[in-house]
Amino acid sequence: MMSLIIVAMLLCAGLSSPLVIRQSCHVQDAAHTFYGFPDNDPPGCVIAYDCGRGLTAGGAGTFNDPLTFASAPGEFQICEIIYDPYLRKYLRMEDSCDSCNRDWANKVWHIDIWTGSSTVNGGNDQVNCENRLTPAPQHKPIIRGPGPNLPVDGRRFFLCHDRFFVAVYMLTGYSDTPLCYVRLQRWKRTFQL
Repeated sequence: MMSLIIVAMLLCAGLSSPLVIRQSCHVQDAAHTFYGFPDNDPPGCVIAYDCGRGLTAGGAGTFNDPLTFASAPGEFQICEIIYDPYLRKYLRMEDSCDSCNRDWANKVWHIDIWTGSSTVNGGNDQVNCENRLTPAPQHKPIIRGPGPNLPVDGRRFFLCHDRFFVAVYMLTGYSDTPLCYVRLQRWKRTFQL
């Protein structure tokens, strides 16, 4: 709505040439939880949807290699890429989640984010790491329709070294500053929505 108002104001100001407007992204609050090999159902790395890497969970969290997330059918488009400012990672909807289904029945947005290896079961240590990663409060903003150049934290959530699992991910410097903008290319000005 705000972008329409800005365009209308500029057009009313007597501009005759067309504006190039980048499609705005959308910010949505969503509950955040985490899952991995030991608590996937059934245990392992198999996911519900093939979005380009087979039916195997994974990803580095970049725009070109987004990390798997699960949600309820209909909450997100299958293979939709979102950006999570809390994690500073791109995520792709590739799996389903029972607790997400229950939440979505009550219109509560919920994402369940993949952690750890796609080949090794981290057991209780990994589940404990997932629980520590879950923010309080659980609801954090996510960005739908993000651009490809947002900041990415390349660290993994959970690492395996000779069957010794270490939770290494520390969330530092989190900012929920809005990251959705409408760019009016002609004047190279940015209007924050």
